[in-house]
Amino acid sequence: QQQLVESGGGLVQPGGSLRLSCAASGFTLRGYAIGWFRQAPGKEREGVSCISSSSQSSTYADSVKGRFTITRDNAKNTVYLQMNSLKPEDTAVYYCAAHRSSWFCKMDEYEYWGQGTQVTVSS
Repeated sequence: QQQLVESGGGLVQPGGSLRLSCAASGFTLRGYAIGWFRQAPGKEREGVSCISSSSQSSTYADSVKGRFTITRDNAKNTVYLQMNSLKPEDTAVYYCAAHRSSWFCKMDEYEYWGQGTQVTVSS
């Protein structure tokens, strides 16, 4: 079965850090651009970060710039989102998505979506 699986979410205090993982099974992430998204209760889905298939390009939402870092390890078939200096407003379900292209960073039209991992930032 071809799927993306996110992990690494949890409860963290403000100012803390988490590293989310997005692992592919049943297919290789080589050749896929990856996006991270999040959706808080009662809010629309928000784009967080994107990375190209070669890792040469990446982009971040203004709300996370300087705090989050997206990386990928194609040998491990995994993309990561390092989240530092977390704030309560970062609380959301975080999703990764894959699109077969060297670069892609839209809100939809991805071939694969993960099931999401909950991140809660609270004291």
